[in-house]
Amino acid sequence: MFLEQAIVVPDRLLLIAKTIGEFMNFLEQKQAICDIGHKLWQLNFVAANDGNISLKVSDNVLLATPTGISKSELVPEMILETDMQGNVITPSKYSPSSELKMHLRCYQAREDVVSVVHAHPPIATGFAIANIPLDFYTMPEAILALGNVPIAPYGTPSTCEVPDSLMEFLPEHDVILLQNHGAISLGSSLKNAYYKMETLEHYAKTTFIALKLGGVKELNQKQIKDCLALREKYNMTGKHPGYKKFEK
Repeated sequence: MFLEQAIVVPDRLLLIAKTIGEFMNFLEQKQAICDIGHKLWQLNFVAANDGNISLKVSDNVLLATPTGISKSELVPEMILETDMQGNVITPSKYSPSSELKMHLRCYQAREDVVSVVHAHPPIATGFAIANIPLDFYTMPEAILALGNVPIAPYGTPSTCEVPDSLMEFLPEHDVILLQNHGAISLGSSLKNAYYKMETLEHYAKTTFIALKLGGVKELNQKQIKDCLALREKYNMTGKHPGYKKFEK
């Protein structure tokens, strides 16, 4: 059934859905964003109103979390629909995060990106604050999913300095630490972007423990090469830097 005007939902008008099926899909996608937000909060990857999540649902429509709302409190009616310039499409009492600029830059630079997650996972953010990039080739899972993780130069939050700082790294990396700020992960789906954030924090935590225990023992070049070859076997999506070390 095609809708000529809009579908009425509590206190909202969904102006961009053309069919009942599209409308229901929007609701499911918004609920999925809320679920990811709840997980970020439960895992202590965000505090207070920190972090933001976006999902590209068509060539010119994003679903994005609002500003000023704890990820623990997200419900579907709070999730905004914006265009690829960050303009709100459907009227809402909520406003998009000022950090949406960072998400938009990722979508503009990478056509393969479907979802972006920004959070402040504490151990990974600790590495970003200490200015130590995560280029320890120790765990097969991290080697496969992330490779090395660079640190983008510090930018003032909510300004274009942050998206500008990402540009050097977006062609090769799906996960980037933000100096003295947090981390961002890009994915081929909402879950894919979120899982990379989880993998990042687990990688950072195990690396931190290993360093405290006396040092990191990395895999040798053959072992690393064999791990990287599995990406094609497992049809893993996204960009990957291969083997690369950063100057510390």
